[in-house]
Amino acid sequence: PGPAARAELRVRVRLPGGQVTEESLQADSGADCVSLELRAADGALVTLTADFRQEVKIFRALILGELERGQSQFQALCFVTRLHRNEIIPSESMAKLRQKNPRTVRQAEEVRGWEHLSMDVAVNFSKGAQLSSHIHNVCAEAREAIYTREEDVKFWLEKGVDGSMFEVLPQGSDVPELPRCRRCPDRWKPCICSYSLSLEWYPCMLKYCRSRDAGGKVSSYKCGIRSCQKGYTFDYYVPQKQLCLWDEET
Repeated sequence: PGPAARAELRVRVRLPGGQVTEESLQADSGADCVSLELRAADGALVTLTADFRQEVKIFRALILGELERGQSQFQALCFVTRLHRNEIIPSESMAKLRQKNPRTVRQAEEVRGWEHLSMDVAVNFSKGAQLSSHIHNVCAEAREAIYTREEDVKFWLEKGVDGSMFEVLPQGSDVPELPRCRRCPDRWKPCICSYSLSLEWYPCMLKYCRSRDAGGKVSSYKCGIRSCQKGYTFDYYVPQKQLCLWDEET
């Protein structure tokens, strides 16, 4: 491999409600990671960091607080899950991306649908760097609200990650009286919260074209990207509904 490349790309993206937002995509081929960041229609700042080296992806949401209801200025959440190889293009390919028309408003070619994840384990912030060095920077504001899944924990434990950073959270099935926050009338009682976020446009696959040389030999080469849109809903335990005021029946 050549020298490590760091690059940033800014892309204009259309949100479901029709608004246009600017998305920032960053790649660091030396650290083998990529990140993308966009502001959702409700004002939340959503970031995805993909750490290819550790096979970890980190979603962070900075959600504007409801000051008139006693919340702080913003609330930070981090959701950490296993990164699969075919989810997003490699860091060195992302670092090479350029766009001819920066004013173009982009929409994804492929809609990958919604994934519903039950985040049943808490991650200890001070130990999280062993899982991915990026947790320390990305989740600094969410140190009390970093969640993952038992099935992903099993995968990382097999890779030799220290299990003491994980703590299994109470589940609705363990505690039958634990309601969904949207149905919980008491703002100070524990409940299962739901948070949804959507990545409206990201480079999910490389496109390959074929060429034939003078001798008739066919070879393939990278000739572009395919873009995807994907949504995620995370369910997780909160000690009081006050930490989940967006999840209410409308």
